[in-house]
Amino acid sequence: MATASQGLHSHSYDSTLMERLLFRVAKKWVAGYSSEEAIGAASDANRRGMSAILNFLGEDTTDKNQVEIAVKEYLLMMDLMKTQGIRGCVSVKPTQLGLAVDYSMCLQNFLVLARKAKELGQFLWIDMESVKFTEDTITIYLEILKDHPMTGVAVQAYLRRSGADIIHIIEHEGKVRLVKGAYHESEEYAFATRQQVDDNYLHLLKMLADGGSFFAVATHDGKLIDKAINLNTDNCEFQMLMGIRDELKSKLVSMGLQVSEYIPYGSQWLPYSVRRIRERKRNILLLARSLVQQ
Repeated sequence: MATASQGLHSHSYDSTLMERLLFRVAKKWVAGYSSEEAIGAASDANRRGMSAILNFLGEDTTDKNQVEIAVKEYLLMMDLMKTQGIRGCVSVKPTQLGLAVDYSMCLQNFLVLARKAKELGQFLWIDMESVKFTEDTITIYLEILKDHPMTGVAVQAYLRRSGADIIHIIEHEGKVRLVKGAYHESEEYAFATRQQVDDNYLHLLKMLADGGSFFAVATHDGKLIDKAINLNTDNCEFQMLMGIRDELKSKLVSMGLQVSEYIPYGSQWLPYSVRRIRERKRNILLLARSLVQQ
């Protein structure tokens, strides 16, 4: 009969094995655990004609020590990109810098990163999270933008409010990364159908193209990308996640368009990877094949 300690050991072994198997698949979308692995993936993106956007994984942080760790990691990454000659920048989630704890803390931490980016001549992107943080994130962005024009913020096309947000940002000559949106929101805040989201994405895209400021087309949707190419590609870049639509990235690069690869890394790779796996059936097949090949 197995003892309690044997059962615990077995459970621990199973968890470790499952994590190892999942990480093999996650390596498709995640550079690895360390800043060195992230720099390696960024260097590879540069070699393929793309800029790199590095993101240290983590969100909804309520521990102030973890917030400090994130700030230090981004400062380290910025320095590494400079010393290693990497073409690119970092992209940061507000809740990593304390937005779920305190607005002022988050703003001050972003100002630290914005000053560093300015000193190094790098861009700084602010990611967008669930709708409860949207208002504060845009307010923080517009505050930072006053002294740091080389910053941009993500706006989600599936939110009903995004048209008004983009008008507000364009008025301040801000820069937008337009994404579809990956968080589950109620119909009160978000469009319900894929067609509605796509229609709104195209509507917002036209607003950005007419707005005059630099913007980013951040989608893997070939139809929307084709439409974006016909709008105003002199003032925009195309951004896609590491490990997704690599053949399309190469095609856009070969057309002489600006392309960036969004490269996440760090120990919080599991929740991010679960989102990626859920998004596409092909990713689930990839996971299954990896498990079978043991």
